[in-house]
Amino acid sequence: MKLLAKVTIALCMVSLNFAHAGGTTPPVNFNVRDYGAKGDGVNLDSKGINAAIDAASAAGGGTVYLPAGNYLSGSIHLKSNISLFIDQGAVIIAAEVNAENGYDEEEAAVNTTYQDYGHSHWHNSLIWGENLHDISIVGQGMIFGKGLYHDFVKSKQSANKAIALYLCRDVSIQDITISHGGWFGILATGVDNLTISNIKEDTNRDGMDIDCCRNVRVSDCSVNSPHDDGICLKSTFGLGFARATENVTITNCGVSGFEEGSFLDGTYKRTIKEPTGRIKFGTESNGGFKNITISNCTFNYCRGLALETVDGALLEDVTITNITMRDVVNSPVFLRIGARMRGPEGVPVGELRRVIISNVVAWNVEPGQGILISGLPGHTIKDIDLKDIKIYSKGGGTAEQAAREVPEMEKGYPEPGSFGILPAYGVYARHVEGLKLENVEFHYLDNDQRPPLFFDDVKGAEIRFVKAQFANGASPIATKNSDDINLFQSLNQPDGKWKN
Repeated sequence: MKLLAKVTIALCMVSLNFAHAGGTTPPVNFNVRDYGAKGDGVNLDSKGINAAIDAASAAGGGTVYLPAGNYLSGSIHLKSNISLFIDQGAVIIAAEVNAENGYDEEEAAVNTTYQDYGHSHWHNSLIWGENLHDISIVGQGMIFGKGLYHDFVKSKQSANKAIALYLCRDVSIQDITISHGGWFGILATGVDNLTISNIKEDTNRDGMDIDCCRNVRVSDCSVNSPHDDGICLKSTFGLGFARATENVTITNCGVSGFEEGSFLDGTYKRTIKEPTGRIKFGTESNGGFKNITISNCTFNYCRGLALETVDGALLEDVTITNITMRDVVNSPVFLRIGARMRGPEGVPVGELRRVIISNVVAWNVEPGQGILISGLPGHTIKDIDLKDIKIYSKGGGTAEQAAREVPEMEKGYPEPGSFGILPAYGVYARHVEGLKLENVEFHYLDNDQRPPLFFDDVKGAEIRFVKAQFANGASPIATKNSDDINLFQSLNQPDGKWKN
């Protein structure tokens, strides 16, 4: 038995040595330094990084490893079955955008009519992949989009995205930091089975745009984006057809609008007058949004939640819960059907329905706007539940503002600020069917002459256990062309049908 054991061990050792000597077992990591990358922040390293990716792909897949160092780079081409591992202390730096630095030109677009330029091209990016599967970008390192443009630049080389993915599946982006990410820190279009986890972004435009994607998990992310949206769901016509963004969860995330760079360095400067930084559905909404959950998220010094369908699509079956907001600079909750209709002709106006928003507290909300829910004449927003919510507005509204007519803005850009100061500080709802407010409180920090609630063309509202401050002698609810408004233990008013 002892002799047999010794023979078996010897044969195993010979087999292992043969496998390594014969090259049948590929290396676990493909270190970019072995393929010409220097990591000195001076020499261009994209050729070495791409060579390591090519080698890993040729071997059937593997991990392309970037050890600590500064890797000045042009376009990096992802491939299937590749993990790009950016180690602690490693920084991929976007070189100045020009032909000499190896950036790819924008590809021919399916169309440029129905969506922004940035949503029509992907190859003009620092890191990009198209028609790939089983890819990841991971590690404790950083992507610094130093040389990226923050907008459209008319040039053959106009790189403006840190990471762009088009028609991919089984994708994971984890643990990295993105600083100054260009027009989009992450742009994912037509990507299925997408996980974005534990990343930090401190950037000059959108943090992440998740466009026409299915089965998406965003968790434990911090996104600071003072000049644009933090986490943004879209459904453009960039694929050449309308496709919904659906089956999405966003959880345990924080968004903010501090001065760019001050989030990562911990100074949290509040120099931007009207920061953006929010979580939003839209503005691009050709394909719509379905089956989406947002939970356990914080908003700090930025705009509030925005759910919009303005290009003729469904926005339905959404649950949002456990949200805290501080220093919100416009409407804490904005629900909108619009008729911008940037898409093929003949598409009907969209619908927004079946949304539950619960367990929300918003402190120090700018006084011009409370919760804004606005459909269109003949196109009502339906079945909206607002539960267990506390809103603390700065207040200061006047009687003149309480009498203000709010424009419809049917074809305008869907931004709550464009509606101007609202005639209610709590909720202004217009063209709505089936609205429920339950266990909701509205407070102001300074006296406000506007009512807490204003209903215009609202058919069927349940007001249950609602508390609010309102001026002496003023009505707590203003209505216009509305009916079937029911109160129960709310606003110190008798139970039953509301009558002005």
